[in-house]
Amino acid sequence: MMGRARQSYDGVVLTCPISVPYQRYSIDTAHWWIATALRQALKAAGVLPKELDGFSVSSFTLFPDTPVGLTQHLGLSPRWLDIIPMGGASGVVALRRAARAVQAGDADIVACVAGDTNHIDSFRSLLSSFSRFAMDASYPYGYGGPNANFALLTDRYMQEYGATRADFGRICVAQRANALNYPAAIMKKPLTLEAYLEARPIADPIALFDCVMPVAGAEAFLVMTEDDAVRRNLPFARIGGAIERHNAHSEDPIQLRGGWTVDLDQLYGMAGSAPEDMDLVQTYDDYPVISMMQIEDLGFCAKGEGADFLRNKDMTITGDFPHNTNGGQLSAGQAGAAGGFIGLVEALRQVTQQAGPTQVKGARKALVSGFGMINYDRGVCSSAAILEAA
Repeated sequence: MMGRARQSYDGVVLTCPISVPYQRYSIDTAHWWIATALRQALKAAGVLPKELDGFSVSSFTLFPDTPVGLTQHLGLSPRWLDIIPMGGASGVVALRRAARAVQAGDADIVACVAGDTNHIDSFRSLLSSFSRFAMDASYPYGYGGPNANFALLTDRYMQEYGATRADFGRICVAQRANALNYPAAIMKKPLTLEAYLEARPIADPIALFDCVMPVAGAEAFLVMTEDDAVRRNLPFARIGGAIERHNAHSEDPIQLRGGWTVDLDQLYGMAGSAPEDMDLVQTYDDYPVISMMQIEDLGFCAKGEGADFLRNKDMTITGDFPHNTNGGQLSAGQAGAAGGFIGLVEALRQVTQQAGPTQVKGARKALVSGFGMINYDRGVCSSAAILEAA
């Protein structure tokens, strides 16, 4: 069912992309990581904490703190406060909410921050209480976590569409090549397709380099009016369009498509552009099959043709289809909910020509997609945005 025409995001911009370098393990709290990213974003904009009137937070490991508690601990007094508990979809969803708040005058400057810590037992603790579905359906049997779930999905995708492990490997190998240019990436060693194919199995058909590595870290950006960004002399990106969709295609027996398919025409329609106009693409990439699924669902090729499409593409920074230009989560690391921000923050750097060693030459339009909250057998949340150079 089509709703009313979507209002544009004219007059609202993104600025001050911040990535706090990731650590494999950390003794610091999520609170510390979020505070560090926030401080850096405000400093970059020349904004005092008391001037910040909007605050959006995404985190899995903030408990027992809350975004409400953070306002007190960090000395903030926002008139607009949000929490986005949507995992890998959270970056674009935070952007959408914040942009509308600024557009409506409910806030002048919104800091969107995602951060998580990674203690030795953080992942086990997260799994044990992730969702009621997971607790009831899998955890009592000693089965838990995304590796096994995405192994089933990957296997079904391969059977359905004829993709091979090498097809997924090309995504991982290209992202590692990109990560070698990104100073903050956790993975520092080159990866060959041969090494990918020979890696130790994790959950058939998934092997070591298909799996995202949990880390500690934080990402942030600011949302404000274009007039404010110009006045502050800040490089900024405009929002061509943005969508989100939850629990799409629930009738599918296994998830081989996501919610992007429902609203894709509106996304490109808002931006007045098409897939071929994008200078780079940042997909949510906890497993390569998910990236391939997004490339299809975002309109670059038909469903099931992702492997064929990518066989003819160079996904590195200097290639004809730059994808996950800082290595994505598969090579830079997954800092919890910040995994939903890493692609968006990198895209903001790209279209404002601030990406440094990962810069795609002449990048003016970037497509970012998010995918989050696997609830036993499928990711429930999906989002996407098009960022444009000023």
